[in-house]
Amino acid sequence: MKMKLSQRLAITYYKTKIHTIGLVSPTKAAEMAYKLFCTPRNQKKKLNEPPLFHKAEKLELFVSDIIIRGFRFTPPQPNGNKILILHGFSSYSYKFEKYVSLFKKQGFEVITFDAPAHGLSDGKLINALIYKKAILKIEDSFGPFYGIMGHSLGGLAGSLAFKELPNQSRRRLVLVAPAIRTDRAIEHFYSLFSPDQKLINAFEQLIKEMTHESIENISVVQAIKHISTPILWIHDKDDKICPFIDVIPILNENRSNIQFVITEGLGHSRIYKEASISNTIDHFFRDGLN
Repeated sequence: MKMKLSQRLAITYYKTKIHTIGLVSPTKAAEMAYKLFCTPRNQKKKLNEPPLFHKAEKLELFVSDIIIRGFRFTPPQPNGNKILILHGFSSYSYKFEKYVSLFKKQGFEVITFDAPAHGLSDGKLINALIYKKAILKIEDSFGPFYGIMGHSLGGLAGSLAFKELPNQSRRRLVLVAPAIRTDRAIEHFYSLFSPDQKLINAFEQLIKEMTHESIENISVVQAIKHISTPILWIHDKDDKICPFIDVIPILNENRSNIQFVITEGLGHSRIYKEASISNTIDHFFRDGLN
């Protein structure tokens, strides 16, 4: 994926700064790198609210000293079930207007929140565990959710949260191009900033201290081992953000509760906008009601 000039200049600036600080203190450089890794792009972008969201109930929730903001959509003919939609890194709820309309039409109450440091929500940093904590708070306040649908980072955080939910047999999970492995995202981060081994060691030690988790455990691979309910997993072979190569080992396991839909040519973001994909997700959620 080709970067804009402004992005390349920003990377060059931070790369130089991190390397310079790292010569004196790898720990301080790791702290800067961590903040950069967890900072979404386009935080100050002005968002245009789609007409459908004008009529939604506005929601606010206090999570870890910040306020996250979302929306509740009530269907005209409720079927008694709720669906939570989770967006990805540097995204926001408005992008899923199509799914809100589709699920609402089928009688589902739909809840969607902007993740911490995204869209209308407060905060400066995001990672899978920060997002997971917010999801569990949303579940406690507005659930229980029959269905959870997550794209990209929302898929990873959603799966981490899902494994901790009670009554899993009454729920369904949809993963659309999920961020499968945190270590893969970190590898990509390293490829941009070329840290030396001292900085890598300090960075990974900092993550362990802040998350109380090993990097390997912050993954969809580990989460789905604790999920027995039906999962719909949608992924494109040409996904450059969350590479398809990470899906193959899970595909080869032939897990009976996971239904895979593999596409070509849609990449990471176009995939959830495709009509055939939205129809497949719609049918998956409705089939679970029978």
